[in-house]
Amino acid sequence: MDGSYPLVAGAALVAGAANAIAGGGSLLSFPALVAAGLPSVAASVTNTVALCPGYFGATIAQRGQLVGQGKRMAMLVPVAIAGGLAGAGLLLGLGEAAFDVVVPWLLLVAALLLGFQERIKRALTGDRGVVHGVRTVGVALAVVGASVYGGYFGAGMGVIVLAAIAVVLDDDLVRLNALKQVVTLAVNVAAAIVFVFSSEIDWTLVGVMAAASLVGGAIGGRIASRVKPAVLRAVVVTVACGVSAYYFARWFGWL
Repeated sequence: MDGSYPLVAGAALVAGAANAIAGGGSLLSFPALVAAGLPSVAASVTNTVALCPGYFGATIAQRGQLVGQGKRMAMLVPVAIAGGLAGAGLLLGLGEAAFDVVVPWLLLVAALLLGFQERIKRALTGDRGVVHGVRTVGVALAVVGASVYGGYFGAGMGVIVLAAIAVVLDDDLVRLNALKQVVTLAVNVAAAIVFVFSSEIDWTLVGVMAAASLVGGAIGGRIASRVKPAVLRAVVVTVACGVSAYYFARWFGWL
């Protein structure tokens, strides 16, 4: 196991940066934990706890983009916490079999939502926009669904959260990406609290990965704040499609 420490630390560093910029970082860190010898559920639980500092670092790095979004955070953070708790309970209670079937489709839908964000928004709202009540309910429902998913596993959670809020909320994608950081941080911390009371966590690997993910998240958060919205959208859609393709390949037994 000692020889795996550089592998999981490097994976956590890149995963922290990837989650801050576009999401999908768990696709790197989770397989690294499996390669280190952890069973799949233990790897998933350990991964969630270990990446919490990365989400925190990304949020702090993009805090300037959160100015004026206090009401959104006040609405979405409790929803995200509830979803994260529910998803974590599902993972410990049901295992990962159902996730392996559903996750490729979730990620593909997320990529389509974000890729066709403007067209979908125009089709739903026309030239008049969405009334505030509908928008509030819509984003809350979208985030609770993404949060349950994130608490259950988390690979691509940032992609799904960003896609969901970008379709419903009318704002610059860089600002919405910062809001995504807060939501995903809340989900991850809520799920981690549940997992702390389980017997599945490898605390040695958590310690190795946590510091690396914090550094990666801070680096990725600074990069994300300087990326043009069109470039960020392209990166997120590309990551979502790549992660989806990976899980489809697993589903069909090609990997």
